[in-house]
Amino acid sequence: MELTAVVREIEAHASSQGWDRPEQLFALVPTADLIAAEPELATALGIDPAEADGWTPIEQEALPPSQMLEQVLPTIVWPLSVAGVAAVAERLVLPPDADAEMPEDPAAAQEYAAQHPERQEVRMVAAALRDGRTACALRLRSHDADDLVLTGPDLVPALVTLLQTTLDDEERSGDE
Repeated sequence: MELTAVVREIEAHASSQGWDRPEQLFALVPTADLIAAEPELATALGIDPAEADGWTPIEQEALPPSQMLEQVLPTIVWPLSVAGVAAVAERLVLPPDADAEMPEDPAAAQEYAAQHPERQEVRMVAAALRDGRTACALRLRSHDADDLVLTGPDLVPALVTLLQTTLDDEERSGDE
């Protein structure tokens, strides 16, 4: 399964749970490796072991509401068995001209965004692989339909960069 398809699958899973959900991480493991380690999963997932390709998302525990991905991701390093990582988060997006009036104080900025008449609520899914490939999906709450989900490799560049740093082998201390 190509990475964009995995991201769409994760977004559909998040969508099935509704809006206003905690932020979520998924480890992306090669499906062939997963099937080799757990052969009974092939039957359960309806996968022919000879045709197992792509990545399988493994859902991690949801982040506590008090923690944001931007705070947590710099503290995470995935083992080499994890080929990639994906994240799901909801954010308020404002039009570019709203930046001029954005308060400096984080709490005031959050209140400003929540009250802005042109705000858009968006669910974003971003994924990064160790080999550098990325994929993203965005769903606007105001256009909440499966056929209106936007996809692309770099729709959420800051989140993609944070995800890539969790996979950076050079950042490792050398031990697994």
